[in-house]
Amino acid sequence: MDLPDLAHHTARINGIQMHWVEAGQGDPVVLCHGFPHTWISWHHQIAALSAAGYRAIVPDMRGMGRTEGPTEPEAYDCFQTAGDLVGLLDHLGLDQAVFVGLDFGIFAVIDCAHLHPERVRAIVALENPFYADRADITPLAEAEDWAKSHFVHIDYFREPGVADAALNAEPRKFLERVYYALSGDYRYLNVWEHPPGTPYIEALPEAPPLPWSWLSTEVMDAIMADYEQSGFTGGLNWYRAMDLRWHQRAAWRGHKTTQPYFFIGSDRDVDLEAWHGDDPLAAIHDYHGQVRRIAMVPKAGHIMQLETPGPVNALLLEFLAEL
Repeated sequence: MDLPDLAHHTARINGIQMHWVEAGQGDPVVLCHGFPHTWISWHHQIAALSAAGYRAIVPDMRGMGRTEGPTEPEAYDCFQTAGDLVGLLDHLGLDQAVFVGLDFGIFAVIDCAHLHPERVRAIVALENPFYADRADITPLAEAEDWAKSHFVHIDYFREPGVADAALNAEPRKFLERVYYALSGDYRYLNVWEHPPGTPYIEALPEAPPLPWSWLSTEVMDAIMADYEQSGFTGGLNWYRAMDLRWHQRAAWRGHKTTQPYFFIGSDRDVDLEAWHGDDPLAAIHDYHGQVRRIAMVPKAGHIMQLETPGPVNALLLEFLAEL
């Protein structure tokens, strides 16, 4: 793993103990990960940004990695998760930053762009171009309906304690299997072919031995160590709060973000395939008012920042140079 000199930090921010890393000097770029990731999932981008003269700021998101995770799902609403990002800027004395996000990370960034527009200089979305919510049904109700006929991980996560215990009992097996299943080397929706009630780890495919072409044993060891210490409840609470965030977003549903917006997707991403409608790239303009560029990267799945760092880094730096 080729990383620049990193500075690890922890501070009390927005009511929780937050961990983040920094590298480089220059205009700030905040990288926001999803589940089950940690800051280290951005290690390729940290190296590229710092070498190009940017200040990479990479938090462990609420409840994941080394950042404290409240046990109540209500603590993962739009105002708290966006508040974490604003609180981090306040702590660092920054008026605004470019925010890059993937998975739950980009949804928190978009919430922040609506709630605190003056703090978001620009948005770079990976894989998830906009909220995946439907206006006519809450996300958990939709997942519950799907789960009547086949396994759905969102519904499996819904009941507090069930998934937590299963994943905490076999963290290495879960992490390796889910990273492989979400990658371009597998089609994640095959997981949904299992019957209702299947435990998630059993629904996931067996992963090949590490290292893989795009994931080293060293990086997986680091992710594993953090989740072995923190457990998975914080990350699972992001799912359990989906309906709460859906109701809160009604206040700005139909409103477009106003910041410069860039999108990078991949051709094998499950979220683009299953959650964003028939033509998600065309729909981007319905959600964002300043769409600057839309780019697609081939031969990558949902964890494209790890799978194809070269194209992702090149596009990210091109986008930043246009601001």
